[in-house]
Amino acid sequence: MRIEPLEGKLSLTNDGTLELFFIGVGTAFAKVLYQNNFILVKGDTHILVDFGMTGPVALRTVSGLDVTDISTVLPTHSHADHIGGMECLALMNRYVGTKFMNKPKLKMIVNKEYERVLWDASLRGGLEWNEYSSDGGALRFEDYFDVARPTLKTTTPREIWEIDYNGIHLELFRTNHVPDLSPDARHAFISYGMYVDQRVFISGDTKFDPYLIDMYADISEYMFHDCSFIPSPVHASLAELNTLPDEIKQKTYLMHYPDTWENQPVPGLGGYAKQGYRYIFD
Repeated sequence: MRIEPLEGKLSLTNDGTLELFFIGVGTAFAKVLYQNNFILVKGDTHILVDFGMTGPVALRTVSGLDVTDISTVLPTHSHADHIGGMECLALMNRYVGTKFMNKPKLKMIVNKEYERVLWDASLRGGLEWNEYSSDGGALRFEDYFDVARPTLKTTTPREIWEIDYNGIHLELFRTNHVPDLSPDARHAFISYGMYVDQRVFISGDTKFDPYLIDMYADISEYMFHDCSFIPSPVHASLAELNTLPDEIKQKTYLMHYPDTWENQPVPGLGGYAKQGYRYIFD
């Protein structure tokens, strides 16, 4: 893996090498690091994974991109640090990108269950009545987004969805994030992490889940993991991650961490994922 600072504007195309770029690496409450949202790039394909409250500012500030540059988005779960900017993304695409720039609708990678939850419980209030639909009613999810559907790969030992999206292969696994007392991913509210191109593990938001890590540790070249500096009922803590075997820690990079990260050394781990850097998997 090569780690290079971005010079200029992020390109959403490359020579076919998988690339990961964080527009933010912070917690829901981060002010400096922005929130943990990132872009996958490979060949002519890009996928914006999550777009939180700081997303519209972070995208421009860190990557040099505009909201209308984005063509594909994948939301992992419905907390505001992961979808708080999604309404902005949808409105800008529909009323600037599509109507004035002749761009296609946004593509969203989402299964049917989470599409329903995302629309009915989060996006619908701000999006459905901006205009009448073609049939004279409220706007619907499909007025803003075209869908790329992952398929269900397995439900055991946990639910995993799979999609090959224009050359980027994704496994989307359920995580045990919230509520705080959920005993495992099966009983938790919808939240996903991902395994990219059968090479890179990205935990998403999750409690410390050794069983999940064991599923992917041996087959992952690199791992990016959610990290809290204090004990947390809904996030993995640094103390918990430090209990992992050395061979796993060495290839694990921390993300979704507080603005005070410079006061917290992480010997034994791969280090901190950094916003504004390109992670290139040759």
